[in-house]
Amino acid sequence: MATALPFLPLLLSKPSSPPPPSLSRRTTTRPLRKCGKLAVAARKPWPPLWPRSSSQPTPEVAREGDADEISRATLLWRAAKLPIYSVALVPLTVGSAAAYLQTGLFFAKHYFVILSASMLVITWLNLSNDVYDFDTGADRHKKESVVNIIGSRTVTQYAANISLALGFMGLIWASIEAGDVRSILLVAYAILCGYVYQCPPFRLSYQGLGEPLCFAAFGPFATTAFYFTNRSKYLTRFIYKSIYLLIHDLLDWITPFNHVMQIFSGLSHLPLTGTVLSASVLVGLTTTFILFCSHFHQIDGDRAVGKMSPLVRIGTRAGSKVVRFGIVSLYFLLLAFGLCKTLPLTCVFLCALTLPVGKIVVDYVEENHNDNNKIFMAKYYCVRLHALFGIALALGLWLARAGNKA
Repeated sequence: MATALPFLPLLLSKPSSPPPPSLSRRTTTRPLRKCGKLAVAARKPWPPLWPRSSSQPTPEVAREGDADEISRATLLWRAAKLPIYSVALVPLTVGSAAAYLQTGLFFAKHYFVILSASMLVITWLNLSNDVYDFDTGADRHKKESVVNIIGSRTVTQYAANISLALGFMGLIWASIEAGDVRSILLVAYAILCGYVYQCPPFRLSYQGLGEPLCFAAFGPFATTAFYFTNRSKYLTRFIYKSIYLLIHDLLDWITPFNHVMQIFSGLSHLPLTGTVLSASVLVGLTTTFILFCSHFHQIDGDRAVGKMSPLVRIGTRAGSKVVRFGIVSLYFLLLAFGLCKTLPLTCVFLCALTLPVGKIVVDYVEENHNDNNKIFMAKYYCVRLHALFGIALALGLWLARAGNKA
């Protein structure tokens, strides 16, 4: 959580406007001397963190739908889907912050092992999704599909299965370390949601049920599971053994002993609180926005293979209204949870600061919902909202604990 703070200015800052293009027809480049030879300096602009107006489309966005002009490096970047791995980082960070609010303890080793394992599970999710969409024909002409890039469905399938096996082993280790069976059960439910979402014979995403499954998997299931893993059975045993030896020497201190046992009972089994449930609902919503917006530019291909995603059913115009309703609901629930005191006021305040990012998502989708060349970027703006909102939520939980100590 602390490591994410230095990147907040980069995520929030709006890039400066580019210099106006030259009016002359011919452009010259200034040659640079390097190792005795002339080299022409050429720089490729970074993609903007803030969407531009429709009158100033970026070259990258303008070519999103033109597969023939996309470089192999761009295809590999899209196939890797690195920004999507925030869906592994945010539930873990928020769940750990909720546990810290409850106990005041943070287990760094657990955190990084679970993070690595979760990223492997997300890798399985992405690779197997490409495999089964290739089987149904949805991705046969999608050049950024891993199957099409590698040229082998079998290799992709093996890589997906190995990633799942290694990731699940890491999650089992974390649950055993925590000594809480609830965590591994919830993780298993989350992975099961991912399986029935895309894998045969279920393929519930083809019935338009991907969004509910995504909400449940990354919200209540994953976030709560990671909350339960934030304890150590070895630390708990050490504390209880020390207290047990103390009570044998000081038999008259039975009342203080009971009080101490109540204090450390949270280490034995973390209670399921309204705070972690409220936080998990918000995390599930922001994750679902990413999946929903990823369908905008795939409607024609999905309809051709019978994949009845929500946007295939309702169309892009109605879908843009759904995005607006979802963003408004997100911040309404945030306020409601704050008023009900299930979330600390620090969470409400910090998460409210992400409102401009939410407005950008709404405006961008409403402006470009019927433009396949631009709407491709909508899911990446949802990723930024998801990451910023998750950081603000986790930081608010941490500050609430620090305020209680003070």
